[in-house]
Amino acid sequence: QKIINKKQYENYLEIGCDKNANFSEINVKNKIGVDPVSGGSVKMTSDEFFKNNTKFFDCIFIDGLHIYEQARKDILNSVKFLNPNGIIILHDCLPLKIWNQIVPQIYGHWNGDVWKAIVEARTMKNIDTYTCKADHGLGMILKRPNRNLLKLSTSNFKNLKFKDYYNNHKNFMNIVEVKDIDKLILN
Repeated sequence: QKIINKKQYENYLEIGCDKNANFSEINVKNKIGVDPVSGGSVKMTSDEFFKNNTKFFDCIFIDGLHIYEQARKDILNSVKFLNPNGIIILHDCLPLKIWNQIVPQIYGHWNGDVWKAIVEARTMKNIDTYTCKADHGLGMILKRPNRNLLKLSTSNFKNLKFKDYYNNHKNFMNIVEVKDIDKLILN
């Protein structure tokens, strides 16, 4: 909400609304929530939504299916419908333990392997990707040239292991503090 207010955003999309815990708290002129099960304003999968969508958004919050493949698709689809000065925020990017990121879910709080989609996004030249150390990790993707391109020898991000994340997470995730968000989104 602070980013929406500061940037005076008017168009918001939320993917994965789960009983509207977050969606109902967002105050913005136009908002759409996509969830096939519980919450939001549109009952369908994000794939179905993007297939027929024609609207562009200033802020897109992704908190849908917590698996790499779907998070990757949601990022790529969101970039297509993001206004030039907009932001994509992706939840659950910093799992604390191996159990938090195993697919399928076997443990209480589940981040899934969303972190792999952030690592891949960091290797793309046309988007600038960071991870804020807040609320299980908030990926932040801006539609501008990548300012800190991650160079990896892999092209199969699905095969990354938790030990890769554990040993390289600061570099992989391009971690920033909450206090740095203003500088990041205003520059």
